[in-house]
Amino acid sequence: MPPTFVLTLSCPDRPGLVYAVTRWIAEGGGNILDSQQFTDTSDGEFFLRVHFETGQDLEALRTGMQPVAQEHSMDVTIVEAERPLRTLVMASKDGHCLNDLLFRQSTGGLNIVVPAVVSNHADLERLVARFDVPFHHVPVTPESKPAAEARLLELVDELDVDLVVLARYMQVLSDATCTALAGRAINIHHSFLPSFKGARPYHQAHDRGVKLIGATAHYVTNDLDEGPIIDQGVLRVDHRMTPADLARAGRDVESQTLSRAVQLHAESRVLLNGPRTVVFA
Repeated sequence: MPPTFVLTLSCPDRPGLVYAVTRWIAEGGGNILDSQQFTDTSDGEFFLRVHFETGQDLEALRTGMQPVAQEHSMDVTIVEAERPLRTLVMASKDGHCLNDLLFRQSTGGLNIVVPAVVSNHADLERLVARFDVPFHHVPVTPESKPAAEARLLELVDELDVDLVVLARYMQVLSDATCTALAGRAINIHHSFLPSFKGARPYHQAHDRGVKLIGATAHYVTNDLDEGPIIDQGVLRVDHRMTPADLARAGRDVESQTLSRAVQLHAESRVLLNGPRTVVFA
């Protein structure tokens, strides 16, 4: 069976875009397995995801697609569909999201491989060791934060990391680090954004007497908890629940929402559209 690839693109909408891409695939001996498209009528931007098989290799495909992309002003990405994303996971003291990601990866439930876990505390080292994943304790203080983030970026380069996941990592990354990881860092926030940004969202939710709590997986940007949203989950709650009850109930929603977002990204199903995303689920 020939290898399969995923092509994603965005460009200004115009007639003939789908034809141009599908003709290029067919002329190269490829066969389309799945195709999804969307036009944002508010700004005239076109988005396409095509999963196809072909006997060509990745570099030949990328080179061959360039004339088509240039003719239609396309921003194109082509990746190997079966290749797992090298994913560095960051966490602090809460281990539920980290545990869920490591378990799903170890059982083949996520198309990722985790070469390292980074934490500003040592609490989760034993958990990570059970999955035979290297654990890096990188303490963070106001004085050491620049050095800690420099070490993080060193690991990203040394380990050839494709994606960084903040699995309840309770430190705010600097603007410089957010920029360096733009489009390849996902955070889980334990509220249904845009409600209850920042710290202690379950306490904020309790104070407002909400009847639904949620979790939001989004790309990391310079603006805290404002990045493009990938996925969200919700859970019904009631007046009897304390902030601690809300936090306990929310852990499953956080874990599931983050895992869905990571899988969507790993399968090249998420395309950025300014402050929003197009998600081909």
